[in-house]
Amino acid sequence: MLSTSAEAGPTRHGEKKKRMRCCGGGGGVVASPAEPSTMAVSSQTCGKWRPDESQRPEIENAPIFTPTEEEFKDPIGYITSIRPQAERYGICRIIPPSSWKPPCPLKEKSFWETAEFNTRVQQVDKLQNREPTKKTTQSRVQRKRKRRKRLRFGMTHRRPSPSEDSEKFGFQSGSDFTLAEFQKYTDGFKQEYFGMKGSDEISISDIRNHIKIWEPSVEEIEGEYWRIVVGSTVEVEVDYGADLDTATFGSGFVKVSSSDGNKQDPYGLSGWNLNFLPRLPGSVTSFEDEDIPGVVVPWLYVGMCFSSFCWHVEDHFLYSLNYMHFGEPKVWYGVPGGEAVKLEESMRKNLPKLFEEQPDLLHELVTQLSPSVLKSEGVSVYRAVQKSGEFVLTLPRAYHSGFNCGFNCAEAVNVAPVDWLPHGQCAVELYREQHRKTSISHDKLLLKAAKEATRQLWMNHKSGKGEYRCLNTCGKDGVLTSAVKTRVKMEGAAWEVNAPLKRKPDSFDIAWRSLILL
Repeated sequence: MLSTSAEAGPTRHGEKKKRMRCCGGGGGVVASPAEPSTMAVSSQTCGKWRPDESQRPEIENAPIFTPTEEEFKDPIGYITSIRPQAERYGICRIIPPSSWKPPCPLKEKSFWETAEFNTRVQQVDKLQNREPTKKTTQSRVQRKRKRRKRLRFGMTHRRPSPSEDSEKFGFQSGSDFTLAEFQKYTDGFKQEYFGMKGSDEISISDIRNHIKIWEPSVEEIEGEYWRIVVGSTVEVEVDYGADLDTATFGSGFVKVSSSDGNKQDPYGLSGWNLNFLPRLPGSVTSFEDEDIPGVVVPWLYVGMCFSSFCWHVEDHFLYSLNYMHFGEPKVWYGVPGGEAVKLEESMRKNLPKLFEEQPDLLHELVTQLSPSVLKSEGVSVYRAVQKSGEFVLTLPRAYHSGFNCGFNCAEAVNVAPVDWLPHGQCAVELYREQHRKTSISHDKLLLKAAKEATRQLWMNHKSGKGEYRCLNTCGKDGVLTSAVKTRVKMEGAAWEVNAPLKRKPDSFDIAWRSLILL
């Protein structure tokens, strides 16, 4: 996973901050959830939905996979089995068997109403069409004056952010919410923006007669989202609880610790429980010793209508798996990994000033580009609409982006079946060229995987049993074998270049050189 800022862990209710939501353009004031007695939403619409100006992209949908009960028992094996088909799209949906309904600890009242998380504020209309920050520098007084006039549903009292003091465009730090507060706030925003009835406006007769209350469809929200991103003339800001570290805030999956008495919890021990997925046998990330947030420790995402995740690839081109615990749909867009360079070229072509100012703009996760534009440039883009209880898998080096249709909560983590290794090596080489820091040691994972494979092969030879699940990767032309051979050749070439420098070898140098001499 990639992050643009650190997120604070949960806090508990003490003295509540007074927070107000302001709405410009003649609208009223929307009180924060900290003041439930004043939660009435202004009758004036803030933000004008324009269905006749919809900008919904005309693109194909990504595939949907529905594993059987038997296939679902082996997450790594299943992901590996669907890769040949799924990688042509970059993303896909995985719908678990109907019997798989994990409980969500986040919904427990003691957590729902007390645990707080920090949000970041996103200006949706600036995700694609904005001037370079150097051209829009303003004095602090001008910024404050403009902020008071904004058509926004963001906090007026919020934590200072480095992005406010620098000339770099980014998402500013927002305020703290509990899940209960955030749901009320996000529902109010959506009701007012789209002219929906609030819960206090629904009559008893409507309830008794089971009359369905109108709400915008996913397609209508999608069309409005891209209208805002592509050509809105007003400012629309939303909050997003993104990159929340589950180690500190809490996971939406049951966690089974060594002290727990019930070790047979089917969901606590399930491989599809994202707390365990990266450590499963068959995933190269199982050899990572450190608990790296967002890579082997899941991150949580609490969304609202229009909150966005912008175009990016995963660190080290890893796979990612995202599960939606509850809430309204999340719309995804994916580009096959083989077309990653085409997407990057299209982004630079269509947003030249932004890339001229900030060449590594795609590393910041703050920029969208309409799938319609990418499609016109010959880039294959596919859509996936993720619903509650579903997974979305992203493939190696597959660019992806998207937005939320309303209040929801999802959790995501990285994973690396053995077929990821060549992609990981490609990422390391690219990072070296870009002078970019790595978040994991590819050499360490590769060497440990090779060592374990060797051990298992030797054990199999002695016992005659096929215990190692990745035996098919260790043959003459296996993925693991090829990855090791490639790395050995690279290190051999580097050895020849660096030998005259008499650089003191580190532990990895020694390990690779021992393989070179074999």
